[in-house]
Amino acid sequence: MKILIQGGRVIDPVSGFDEKADVAIAGSAIAAIKNIASDFSPDTVIDARGCIVMPGLVDLSVRLREPGHEHEGMLASEMAAATAGGVTSVVCPPDTEPVLDEAGLVEMLRYRAERLNLARVFPLGALTRNLEGEVLTEMLQLTQAGCVGFSQAEVPLANTQVLQRALQYASTFGYTVWLRPQEMHLGKGVAASGALATRLGLSGVPVAAETIALHTIFELMRSTGARVHLCRISSAAGVALVRQAKADGLPVSCDVSINSLHLTDVDIGYFDSRMRLNPPLRQQRDRDALRAGLADGTIDALVSDHTPVDEDAKALPFAESEPGATGLELLLSLACKWAQDSGVALPRALATVTSQPASVVGSALGPLAVSAGRLLVGGAADVCVFDPDAAWVVEPSALRSQGHHTPFGGYELPGRVRATLVGGHLAYAA
Repeated sequence: MKILIQGGRVIDPVSGFDEKADVAIAGSAIAAIKNIASDFSPDTVIDARGCIVMPGLVDLSVRLREPGHEHEGMLASEMAAATAGGVTSVVCPPDTEPVLDEAGLVEMLRYRAERLNLARVFPLGALTRNLEGEVLTEMLQLTQAGCVGFSQAEVPLANTQVLQRALQYASTFGYTVWLRPQEMHLGKGVAASGALATRLGLSGVPVAAETIALHTIFELMRSTGARVHLCRISSAAGVALVRQAKADGLPVSCDVSINSLHLTDVDIGYFDSRMRLNPPLRQQRDRDALRAGLADGTIDALVSDHTPVDEDAKALPFAESEPGATGLELLLSLACKWAQDSGVALPRALATVTSQPASVVGSALGPLAVSAGRLLVGGAADVCVFDPDAAWVVEPSALRSQGHHTPFGGYELPGRVRATLVGGHLAYAA
C-alpha cells in the first residue's frame, strides 16, 4: 500500500523540519519527505492542504479499561478514540482486573490490541504483585512479555523499603519505574486543600502529599541510581523540586495531565463530579507553574490521563463519585490551546505530545524507538494530519470513547484531526 500525503505543512519536532512538503509512505514506513521520486505511484492520496502533517501522538497515561472494567471502556472503543485524536501509541498502567502482574496477561492485552490494527499499546507492568505493595513482581518476565516500565498506578507504596528494593532491582537491569508522587496517608482526600475545599466541606489533599513523596523518591534515586518517571505532577512546589532534581543530574522525567494544565479547583463549581480527578485540581498558581514548567522543559510530556468512567459512577455526590475523565480525543487540541494561551510556538507544543513522551519510554519501545514521535525517512509511518484552524465544540456524547465524561464539555477547542496513520495503515479518516 502506497500513500501520498500532499500539500501539508510538515512539522518534525526533532529535526526542526517545518515547511510545506509532500510525504510518501510505502508499506509501513515513510519512503520520502519533500523529495518524492517521480515514479512513486500512490494507491491513496490524502489532501493535506491547509493542514499540518506531524508525527502520531504518544500518550503516556491511558486506561483502556480491559480487562475487568468493560462497562467503562472496551479496547476497541478506546483505541478508536485514540486514532480519532491522532494518538498512535499509548502507554497503559497496570491497574486492570486482574492486575498486569503476570506475563500471560500482558501478552494477551498486546495480542488483542494488535488484532484491532489501530493504535500501538505499550503496557506498564505492576511493580508489586496485585499492586499490594509487598512482593515485587517478576520484572524480567514482564519486560520480555512487552512491558516498557513498572508502576503502582494510583496505589501508593506505604513501605519505603519495598520501594528501595524495587528501585535497586530496576537500576540493575535498566528498567524505568513510573510513580505518581503521593504520600499514602495525606493523599486520601477528594479535592486540593485550600479555601474552596474548606468552603465546600470536601476532604483536602495538601501539596505536601506530593512533595513528601518527591523527596522520598529523589533520595532513593540518589542511593540506587534508578531512573524514574513521575506521573502527573500537580503543584508549583512539585515542579520546583523536579527542576532542582534535574539540575542535580538525577535521571528523572515527568508529565502533566491536560486537566491540571487547563483547570483549577474553582472549576469544581457546585460539586461538579466531572471535575473529580486524580490528582485533584489545584489553585491557579499551581496551574501557572505547570504551564511554565511544560514550556521550559522541566515537565517532559503532556498526557491525556484518559480514564473513562461510566454514568452510574459519576452520578454520585462529588466525594463518592469515581475519579477520572475521558481525554484521548482532546489531547492534541488542548496542546494547541496551551500553545495559544502561553505564546508557545506550535512545533514546541507538538513536541510535548510526540517526541518528548517517546523519549521518556526510550529504548523500551523496541524497533519503534528510533522513529517514535518523529517523521523520519525509513521510520515507522505513524502520522497525524490535522487542521489547526478548524475549531470544534466538545460534545461529550459524540466522543468515540465509551466514557463520555469530560470537564471540557462545551469548550471550543482549536485543531481537528483529519487522518491518522499507524504503521502506514489509515486507521482514522474524518
